[in-house]
Amino acid sequence: MHNKTALVTGGSRGIGLAVVERLKSDGYRVAATATRLTHLDVSLVDLPLECDVSDKQAVDKCVDVTVDEFGRIDLLVNNAGVAGSNPLEPTTRDDLWHHIINVNLHGTYYVTKKCLPHMPDHTGRIVNMGSVLSFIGVPDQTAYTAAKHGVLGFTRALALHLADRHITVNIVCPGWVKTDMAKQRWVDLGMTEHDADESTALGKVVEPHEVADLVAYLASESAASITGQSFTIDGGSLA
Repeated sequence: MHNKTALVTGGSRGIGLAVVERLKSDGYRVAATATRLTHLDVSLVDLPLECDVSDKQAVDKCVDVTVDEFGRIDLLVNNAGVAGSNPLEPTTRDDLWHHIINVNLHGTYYVTKKCLPHMPDHTGRIVNMGSVLSFIGVPDQTAYTAAKHGVLGFTRALALHLADRHITVNIVCPGWVKTDMAKQRWVDLGMTEHDADESTALGKVVEPHEVADLVAYLASESAASITGQSFTIDGGSLA
Protein backbone atom coordinates (compact mmCIF):
# COMPACT_ATOMS: atom_id res chain seq x y z
CA MET A 1 0.00 0.00 0.00
CA HIS A 2 3.02 2.30 0.06
CA ASN A 3 2.42 5.51 -1.91
CA LYS A 4 -1.32 4.91 -1.95
CA THR A 5 -3.39 7.77 -0.60
CA ALA A 6 -6.49 7.49 1.56
CA LEU A 7 -8.90 10.28 2.45
CA VAL A 8 -10.84 9.60 5.65
CA THR A 9 -13.59 12.00 6.65
CA GLY A 10 -14.34 12.32 10.35
CA GLY A 11 -10.94 10.90 11.23
CA SER A 12 -10.41 12.43 14.65
CA ARG A 13 -12.05 9.94 17.00
CA GLY A 14 -13.93 6.68 17.35
CA ILE A 15 -14.22 4.60 14.21
CA GLY A 16 -12.59 7.27 12.05
CA LEU A 17 -9.48 7.41 14.23
CA ALA A 18 -9.25 3.61 14.24
CA VAL A 19 -9.48 3.61 10.43
CA VAL A 20 -6.70 6.22 10.20
CA GLU A 21 -4.48 4.16 12.51
CA ARG A 22 -5.09 0.94 10.56
CA LEU A 23 -4.47 2.54 7.16
CA LYS A 24 -1.27 4.15 8.39
CA SER A 25 -0.08 0.77 9.64
CA ASP A 26 -0.83 -0.62 6.17
CA GLY A 27 1.41 2.00 4.58
CA TYR A 28 -1.13 4.47 3.25
CA ARG A 29 -0.51 8.19 3.13
CA VAL A 30 -3.57 9.42 5.00
CA ALA A 31 -5.42 12.71 4.70
CA ALA A 32 -8.13 13.06 7.32
CA THR A 33 -10.79 15.64 8.02
CA ALA A 34 -12.31 16.95 11.22
CA THR A 35 -14.50 19.93 11.95
CA ARG A 36 -11.53 21.41 13.89
CA LEU A 37 -7.85 20.81 13.18
CA THR A 38 -7.20 20.68 16.91
CA HIS A 39 -9.28 17.49 17.03
CA LEU A 40 -6.86 15.60 14.77
CA ASP A 41 -3.72 13.80 15.88
CA VAL A 42 -1.37 15.59 13.49
CA SER A 43 1.47 13.25 14.41
CA LEU A 44 -0.56 10.36 12.97
CA VAL A 45 -2.17 12.01 9.93
CA ASP A 46 -0.03 12.93 6.93
CA LEU A 47 -2.41 15.70 5.90
CA PRO A 48 -4.83 17.07 8.52
CA LEU A 49 -7.76 18.95 7.04
CA GLU A 50 -10.40 21.11 8.66
CA CYS A 51 -13.67 20.43 6.91
CA ASP A 52 -17.40 20.40 7.51
CA VAL A 53 -18.48 17.82 4.91
CA SER A 54 -21.93 19.40 4.66
CA ASP A 55 -20.25 22.53 3.22
CA LYS A 56 -19.62 21.90 -0.49
CA GLN A 57 -17.05 24.67 -0.81
CA ALA A 58 -15.10 23.36 2.17
CA VAL A 59 -15.19 19.85 0.67
CA ASP A 60 -13.93 21.10 -2.68
CA LYS A 61 -11.04 22.87 -1.01
CA CYS A 62 -10.03 19.84 1.08
CA VAL A 63 -10.05 17.47 -1.87
CA ASP A 64 -8.08 19.95 -3.98
CA VAL A 65 -5.47 20.26 -1.23
CA THR A 66 -5.23 16.47 -0.96
CA VAL A 67 -4.76 16.04 -4.70
CA ASP A 68 -2.21 18.87 -4.83
CA GLU A 69 -0.25 17.14 -2.06
CA PHE A 70 -0.50 13.50 -3.17
CA GLY A 71 -1.58 13.53 -6.81
CA ARG A 72 -4.54 11.18 -6.45
CA ILE A 73 -6.94 9.51 -4.02
CA ASP A 74 -6.83 5.71 -4.05
CA LEU A 75 -9.23 5.14 -1.18
CA LEU A 76 -12.09 7.26 0.12
CA VAL A 77 -13.63 6.42 3.48
CA ASN A 78 -16.81 8.44 4.03
CA ASN A 79 -16.96 8.20 7.81
CA ALA A 80 -18.00 11.69 8.96
CA GLY A 81 -21.37 11.62 10.63
CA VAL A 82 -23.55 12.97 13.40
CA ALA A 83 -26.50 11.49 15.26
CA GLY A 84 -29.24 13.04 17.31
CA SER A 85 -32.67 12.44 18.71
CA ASN A 86 -35.36 14.18 16.70
CA PRO A 87 -38.82 12.88 17.58
CA LEU A 88 -41.47 14.41 15.36
CA GLU A 89 -43.11 16.57 17.97
CA PRO A 90 -44.47 20.07 17.22
CA THR A 91 -41.65 21.58 19.29
CA THR A 92 -38.84 19.64 17.56
CA ARG A 93 -36.50 21.94 15.64
CA ASP A 94 -36.42 21.37 11.87
CA ASP A 95 -32.78 22.47 11.71
CA LEU A 96 -31.71 19.33 13.59
CA TRP A 97 -33.27 17.16 10.87
CA HIS A 98 -31.48 19.13 8.16
CA HIS A 99 -28.14 19.06 10.00
CA ILE A 100 -28.18 15.28 10.40
CA ILE A 101 -29.21 14.72 6.78
CA ASN A 102 -26.70 17.25 5.50
CA VAL A 103 -23.69 15.76 7.29
CA ASN A 104 -24.46 12.05 6.88
CA LEU A 105 -26.01 11.95 3.42
CA HIS A 106 -25.21 15.16 1.56
CA GLY A 107 -21.68 15.13 2.95
CA THR A 108 -21.08 11.64 1.60
CA TYR A 109 -22.37 12.80 -1.79
CA TYR A 110 -20.27 15.98 -1.88
CA VAL A 111 -17.00 14.27 -0.93
CA THR A 112 -17.53 11.34 -3.28
CA LYS A 113 -18.45 13.50 -6.26
CA LYS A 114 -15.39 15.70 -5.78
CA CYS A 115 -13.02 12.74 -5.35
CA LEU A 116 -14.15 10.64 -8.31
CA PRO A 117 -12.12 12.42 -11.02
CA HIS A 118 -8.99 11.83 -8.94
CA MET A 119 -9.49 8.12 -8.26
CA PRO A 120 -7.66 5.53 -10.39
CA ASP A 121 -9.62 3.04 -12.45
CA HIS A 122 -9.34 -0.64 -11.43
CA THR A 123 -7.73 0.04 -8.04
CA GLY A 124 -9.91 2.84 -6.64
CA ARG A 125 -11.94 2.02 -3.56
CA ILE A 126 -14.81 3.75 -1.76
CA VAL A 127 -16.02 2.58 1.65
CA ASN A 128 -19.04 4.35 3.12
CA MET A 129 -20.00 4.18 6.78
CA GLY A 130 -23.56 3.13 7.37
CA SER A 131 -25.19 1.69 10.48
CA VAL A 132 -27.56 -1.04 11.52
CA LEU A 133 -30.00 1.86 11.13
CA SER A 134 -29.40 1.48 7.39
CA PHE A 135 -31.77 -1.50 7.72
CA ILE A 136 -34.02 -0.84 10.72
CA GLY A 137 -35.71 2.10 12.37
CA VAL A 138 -35.47 3.66 15.82
CA PRO A 139 -38.41 5.77 17.03
CA ASP A 140 -36.54 8.97 17.96
CA GLN A 141 -33.84 8.69 15.26
CA THR A 142 -35.89 9.54 12.18
CA ALA A 143 -33.27 11.77 10.57
CA TYR A 144 -30.32 9.48 11.29
CA THR A 145 -32.26 6.43 10.11
CA ALA A 146 -33.32 8.22 6.93
CA ALA A 147 -29.76 9.39 6.27
CA LYS A 148 -28.19 5.96 6.80
CA HIS A 149 -30.84 4.28 4.63
CA GLY A 150 -29.92 6.89 2.03
CA VAL A 151 -26.20 6.12 2.25
CA LEU A 152 -26.98 2.44 1.68
CA GLY A 153 -28.99 3.25 -1.46
CA PHE A 154 -26.31 5.66 -2.64
CA THR A 155 -23.68 2.93 -2.19
CA ARG A 156 -25.59 0.43 -4.30
CA ALA A 157 -26.32 2.88 -7.11
CA LEU A 158 -22.78 4.27 -7.13
CA ALA A 159 -21.29 0.77 -7.32
CA LEU A 160 -23.20 0.21 -10.57
CA HIS A 161 -22.33 3.68 -11.82
CA LEU A 162 -18.61 3.02 -11.34
CA ALA A 163 -18.57 -0.60 -12.47
CA ASP A 164 -17.12 0.30 -15.87
CA ARG A 165 -14.18 1.95 -14.10
CA HIS A 166 -13.78 -1.05 -11.77
CA ILE A 167 -13.87 1.23 -8.73
CA THR A 168 -15.51 -0.71 -5.92
CA VAL A 169 -18.05 0.86 -3.57
CA ASN A 170 -19.20 -0.83 -0.37
CA ILE A 171 -20.80 0.11 2.93
CA VAL A 172 -19.91 -0.98 6.47
CA CYS A 173 -22.86 -0.98 8.87
CA PRO A 174 -21.85 -1.18 12.55
CA GLY A 175 -24.13 -1.74 15.49
CA TRP A 176 -23.04 -0.59 18.94
CA VAL A 177 -19.35 0.36 18.79
CA LYS A 178 -17.40 1.42 21.86
CA THR A 179 -17.06 5.13 20.93
CA ASP A 180 -17.83 8.44 22.61
CA MET A 181 -20.91 8.80 20.39
CA ALA A 182 -22.27 5.44 21.54
CA LYS A 183 -21.50 6.17 25.18
CA GLN A 184 -23.48 9.41 24.97
CA ARG A 185 -26.37 7.55 23.37
CA TRP A 186 -26.30 5.00 26.21
CA VAL A 187 -26.62 7.88 28.68
CA ASP A 188 -29.56 9.28 26.72
CA LEU A 189 -31.27 5.87 26.78
CA GLY A 190 -30.49 5.22 30.44
CA MET A 191 -28.29 2.26 29.44
CA THR A 192 -24.93 1.01 30.64
CA GLU A 193 -22.19 -0.53 28.54
CA HIS A 194 -23.18 -3.86 30.07
CA ASP A 195 -26.73 -3.36 28.78
CA ALA A 196 -25.32 -2.70 25.32
CA ASP A 197 -23.19 -5.84 25.54
CA GLU A 198 -26.22 -7.89 26.51
CA SER A 199 -28.22 -6.55 23.55
CA THR A 200 -25.91 -8.40 21.14
CA ALA A 201 -25.93 -12.12 20.34
CA LEU A 202 -22.23 -12.39 21.13
CA GLY A 203 -22.57 -10.48 24.40
CA LYS A 204 -20.19 -7.66 23.54
CA VAL A 205 -20.21 -4.42 21.61
CA VAL A 206 -17.84 -3.94 18.70
CA GLU A 207 -14.41 -2.37 19.17
CA PRO A 208 -13.46 0.46 16.75
CA HIS A 209 -10.44 -1.47 15.47
CA GLU A 210 -12.73 -4.30 14.34
CA VAL A 211 -14.60 -1.88 12.06
CA ALA A 212 -11.27 -0.49 10.83
CA ASP A 213 -10.08 -4.00 9.98
CA LEU A 214 -13.17 -4.55 7.83
CA VAL A 215 -12.63 -1.23 6.06
CA ALA A 216 -9.00 -2.20 5.37
CA TYR A 217 -10.08 -5.52 3.89
CA LEU A 218 -12.59 -3.85 1.56
CA ALA A 219 -9.82 -1.49 0.44
CA SER A 220 -7.45 -4.35 -0.31
CA GLU A 221 -6.74 -6.19 -3.53
CA SER A 222 -8.36 -9.27 -2.00
CA ALA A 223 -11.73 -7.46 -2.19
CA ALA A 224 -11.37 -6.39 -5.83
CA SER A 225 -14.49 -8.34 -6.85
CA ILE A 226 -16.69 -7.08 -4.00
CA THR A 227 -18.85 -4.07 -4.83
CA GLY A 228 -22.30 -2.75 -4.02
CA GLN A 229 -22.39 -4.79 -0.82
CA SER A 230 -23.31 -4.00 2.79
CA PHE A 231 -21.38 -5.52 5.68
CA THR A 232 -23.02 -5.53 9.09
CA ILE A 233 -20.67 -5.73 12.08
CA ASP A 234 -22.90 -5.73 15.12
CA GLY A 235 -22.17 -8.74 17.31
CA GLY A 236 -25.18 -10.49 15.83
CA SER A 237 -27.75 -7.86 16.82
CA LEU A 238 -29.63 -8.18 13.52
CA ALA A 239 -29.25 -11.97 13.24
